[in-house]
Amino acid sequence: MSEDQKKQLEKKLWAIANLLRGKMDADDYRNYILGFIFFKYLSEKLHIYADEILAPDNLTYEQLDENSDNGKLYIEAVRKACVKNLGYFLKPTELFTSIAQKGNNLNEVETNDNDEAKQFFIIEDLERILTNIEQSTMGTDSEDDFVRLFEDLDLTSSKLGRTAKAQNEIIAKILTHLDQIDFQLKNSDSDLLGDAYEYLIGEFAAGAGKKAGEFYTPQAVSTILAKIVTTRKTRIKSVYDPTCGSGSLLLRVAREVVDVGFFYGQELNRTTYNLARMNMILHDVHYSKFDIKQEDTLEEPQHEELRAEAIVANPPFSAKWSAKSIFSTDDRFSQYGKLAPKTKADFAFVQHMVHHLDENGIMATVLPHGVLFRGSSEAHIRRYLIEDRNYIDAVIGLPANIFFGTGIPTCILVIKKCREVDEDILFIDASNHFEKQGKDNKLLPEHIDAIVDTYKERLVKDKYSYKATLKEIAENDYNLNIPRYVDTFEEEEPIDINTVAQEIQVLDSELAKTDSQIADFCKQLNIETPF
Repeated sequence: MSEDQKKQLEKKLWAIANLLRGKMDADDYRNYILGFIFFKYLSEKLHIYADEILAPDNLTYEQLDENSDNGKLYIEAVRKACVKNLGYFLKPTELFTSIAQKGNNLNEVETNDNDEAKQFFIIEDLERILTNIEQSTMGTDSEDDFVRLFEDLDLTSSKLGRTAKAQNEIIAKILTHLDQIDFQLKNSDSDLLGDAYEYLIGEFAAGAGKKAGEFYTPQAVSTILAKIVTTRKTRIKSVYDPTCGSGSLLLRVAREVVDVGFFYGQELNRTTYNLARMNMILHDVHYSKFDIKQEDTLEEPQHEELRAEAIVANPPFSAKWSAKSIFSTDDRFSQYGKLAPKTKADFAFVQHMVHHLDENGIMATVLPHGVLFRGSSEAHIRRYLIEDRNYIDAVIGLPANIFFGTGIPTCILVIKKCREVDEDILFIDASNHFEKQGKDNKLLPEHIDAIVDTYKERLVKDKYSYKATLKEIAENDYNLNIPRYVDTFEEEEPIDINTVAQEIQVLDSELAKTDSQIADFCKQLNIETPF
């Protein structure tokens, strides 16, 4: 599919989302639209797979009669294969096209107000089908990846309409519009639906404002992190995001290599956790290759034995955490001698990630600039990472105003346990390299390439990057504030006083001529001059 066709698809999807815009907040209609798209994906994926199974018998899945003995035998065979290989199951009458057609009929035929069965069947059918998808996984290896996956899809919410009839009609419209879009799932080389899903997540993030950081990292920043942690690698055995949001960062890493062995993630927010699981499945990551958990990462870590080859993260900036004394004996924090402060959990997340980083791994995380220079326990942790462990590989300063909901400048901290170059730390100041687009600052491909190339080759560029020796770092009392190492000061051109004096004389002469002309005009008009 061409770039133009992709944009047309995005436009159609956003138009469908606009059916709900105005009825509810961005957070709410995001859940409906992405949930319905995900249902369509599951349905089409299973439909294609079932038709492949039935092809030797010259049958298609839709042709099977669910009530005949022969049809039941075929459907049971398909069910077993689907649960084993796809992780879930849908009957022929539960396919998206079937329920969408009913919705289309509802839109075309004006229902009788007294005929309640006709008015409400779309909602009832959908609720039953979504429940059946989850139940089809019970007791199987895919159960954890589907349990309560559609819980945010409240089909009877008053936000959809004041009456059940109104709710039914809006859902029917959305399903009908979605049914008309071909996501090209038969094209194994295309990730069209995945791209479209990412587009919508980004659009919803922009609309959600301050809350957006909870579930989405801007693509440009995701790309930088992904390219850094996959430096000189074509395959990685595992990637981990301890604050995975919608899972977009994990999936971005997969784009940079031939294969990722396993995806690990943890997310506190239940709705966002569901979105992450949907996002993984929708990007054709098999249920046996990812493990996304829902819980507070710092307080209740869910992957205690994990040692990941790549770690990427965009933790909530300067979040609060308990910093309980019991954590002083936690393996993640005990070796540092101090805990991150209660009011700023930034370094607690760093310590957590360092603990889960494999010896040959790379970790890249977005953090507020304060972690580079704040004192007290944070200074102690920073010094330990440099002086005792020598783990910090690079510090990259990003422009302000590139994240949804916050205008603060941020940085990327790159950490490696086994560094190839271990006598210095690379500093990159990319804070002034962006394009202004409206009120936002955007990183263009050339800005991303400059950052990544500078990091990979450890280049020193005037007013852009600098390799500070560990001795210099120590002399600066382990303060990593980027301006201490990268001088971006631009000297003003020297001023020639004689030239300025001559320019003033010329201006005075021109001003005198103008005053004379104004005085002449005033005289002709028989009015007083203004001077």
